[in-house]
Amino acid sequence: MSFELRRVQRLGGASLLLLGAAATSALAQEPAQTPAQDKSSTEIPAVTVTAPSPIVRRAAVVPSRNAGRGTRTARVRSRERTAEATPAASAPAAAPQQGVLPIVTNQFATVTVVPNEEIRREGGGQLGDLLFSKPGITGSSFAPGASSRPIIRGLDVNRVGIVENGTNSGGASDLGEDHFVPIDPLATNQVEVVRGPAALRYGSTSIGGVVSATNNRIPDALPACAPSFQTYGLPTKAPLASAATAPCVTAETRTAFSSVDRGVESGVLLDTGGGNFAFHADAYGRTTSDYSIPSYPYLTDQSRPVNGRQPNSATRSDGASIGGSYFFQGGYIGAAITQNDSLYHIPGIDGADHNTRIDGHQTKINVKGEYHPDAAAIDAVRFWAGATDYRHNEIGLADPADLNSDGIRQTFTNKEQEIRTEVQLMPFNARFAEVTTALGFQVGHQELTAPSPDNPGTLFNGLWDPNNSTRVAGYAFNEFRFTEATRAQIAGRIEHVELHGTTPDFPTDYLPDGTPQTAIARNPSFTPKSGSIGLLQDLPGGMVGSITAQYVERAPKAAELFSRGGHDATATFDIGNPNLTIETAKSVELGVRKATGPFRFEATVYYTHFDNFIYRRLTGVSCNDDFASCGTPGAELNQAVYSQRNANFRGGEFQSQFDVGAFQGGIWGIENQLDVVRATFSDGTNVPRIPPLRMGGGLFWRDDNWLMRVNLLHAFAQNNVAVIAETPTAGYNLLKAEVSYKTKLDRNWFGAREMMAGIVGNNLLNANIRNSVSYTKDEVLMPGIGVRAFANFKF
Repeated sequence: MSFELRRVQRLGGASLLLLGAAATSALAQEPAQTPAQDKSSTEIPAVTVTAPSPIVRRAAVVPSRNAGRGTRTARVRSRERTAEATPAASAPAAAPQQGVLPIVTNQFATVTVVPNEEIRREGGGQLGDLLFSKPGITGSSFAPGASSRPIIRGLDVNRVGIVENGTNSGGASDLGEDHFVPIDPLATNQVEVVRGPAALRYGSTSIGGVVSATNNRIPDALPACAPSFQTYGLPTKAPLASAATAPCVTAETRTAFSSVDRGVESGVLLDTGGGNFAFHADAYGRTTSDYSIPSYPYLTDQSRPVNGRQPNSATRSDGASIGGSYFFQGGYIGAAITQNDSLYHIPGIDGADHNTRIDGHQTKINVKGEYHPDAAAIDAVRFWAGATDYRHNEIGLADPADLNSDGIRQTFTNKEQEIRTEVQLMPFNARFAEVTTALGFQVGHQELTAPSPDNPGTLFNGLWDPNNSTRVAGYAFNEFRFTEATRAQIAGRIEHVELHGTTPDFPTDYLPDGTPQTAIARNPSFTPKSGSIGLLQDLPGGMVGSITAQYVERAPKAAELFSRGGHDATATFDIGNPNLTIETAKSVELGVRKATGPFRFEATVYYTHFDNFIYRRLTGVSCNDDFASCGTPGAELNQAVYSQRNANFRGGEFQSQFDVGAFQGGIWGIENQLDVVRATFSDGTNVPRIPPLRMGGGLFWRDDNWLMRVNLLHAFAQNNVAVIAETPTAGYNLLKAEVSYKTKLDRNWFGAREMMAGIVGNNLLNANIRNSVSYTKDEVLMPGIGVRAFANFKF
């Protein structure tokens, strides 16, 4: 037995002992709670999530009056706790106190939720930064604060989907780790990380999970001060009242300052509505300078001058959006147009030498709607559509010694369109269970180019210019409610993928089968098929258990098939393999969760076996800009051939929060977390770039207004590295503390009705933190000690 495995077992045993002790203590204390404590710690409002399942359970039919149109019966459907729902479809509920751990208990696999207030406290310029410390999740951290894509259970890029308001985020973050994700947390109201069977809803390229960001850019309800649309058969955020046409306006400001990078960020959100219409507009911006670091960043070169900041790490980003919705009898339809812009520098030795920066722009149009027909068989029809026009220029010096050589070195464009429609059928009694079915259809088209001024008119222009792909898919979710305590789900998806691209001449010895490839057009097509089954069971003590199994096939993506040159982000010379076949994952996951009471927790273990796992296989040969340079001594790029091997991923996650007792009018308690993933190929060698074992914990105190927390996360050293061109990563301790205050305000005080403000201290030990999954970890340190102050006002 390896030392690493023994250590995991010891830690797992210790965690189980702590879990058992905490659970016993919690159950012992529950009956003796004071009324104040019971209100804070056991009557926790449910978490509402929007991404996991296409099935939304409905409530009974109730009568309502349509002002000026006579009386009719309108269906009012409840969005059951944590079922897929829009805010419009839930009755307003009291928000949980700040700092309460959100646990989702009625999904068939783990769902991590980052609610609005936590996003405001945490900050972060990218989704990977926001999710960096969540159990089972981290970020790619290629350029902290500028380009960091979420990584789930060691899986990233082509296996993790990122969506905003139900449609693909667009951009090019899955094509290069130096590319930013065009979704800014500053303009986001909630982030959900969905694992397991529900990912089938979004496609086989979400085999590792889906990161879903939501906001109000397409309103699905009137502002809270507007008249109700209950009369149109749609519950709203507004108080239930007679319909009227008087408009109202709500506004929100979001502002923060950070010391580590001298950062300033600010955003304004406006919502208005009246009659049948609701509108939204927002604008935001962020700027940072080179961030402070604890020590010298470069492990491979100690000769370069560094002034206490990570060279070439400054960022600037901004964006704006405007959207509106029309509400009609039984439904609504809305649209929004969004602009995202980002100009950021790329840290690292090569980036600093060449003053490398990326200037990215995205224009995106989204449409979505929902309709509840007056029909016996169809409960609801929902649809989403999106079109993205994305472009970024990679700018830098062609010759570090010649400042006049500054210019565009590479361009990426992505024109992408997507439509997804779902039909939920009425539940029916199948004698053994109540059955609810949802059917979905999805189609998408993507055109990618990567022209390079440095190599005009050649095939060796950086990657794979051009290529396009089309995806058509159908899927079905069936949910069986045997009893109120026992539910099951069976889901399936089939899709057809067609890709079109060109490969250059490949020398004989560069492909695994030794077959030379000629520069001809390639038009591969694949038909991946996937399915899942899950069981959800209520357990004693308010716990819920789940077990799921899934079989997922994934078609290779264009970059894996057609790549043909230098890729600076990964410091690799990528060689695509047009002979790649479908990748298959067979997974099982077991979980136990508890969302109420003084002790809240979720624990999950999983195992996944991949057949034909696609990865970049480093050959040990170095290259420069073309095939002829491969093998040259001192060449800068590691030759990497896209290859397939069987692999096994196994691991687990645990997090909990325990309200110990009342103190000074509030509740104090302890929280902890643990996550581990181990990934090996069939011969026992390590899959590259896997996160380390992490565990942590801390103390908190909260009441209706205040939240105070201190938390320490320890990451162990990662020594399970790939055989070629990957180095071990040292462990670290990440200490964080925060104080925040939230209160209602007298409107006479400059019109604001609610305020939340606070101070957060990050990396308070000023530790050297290197992220083992980052391609630049040996040259880029994570930010050092810093303080972030934020203020949020609602009007």
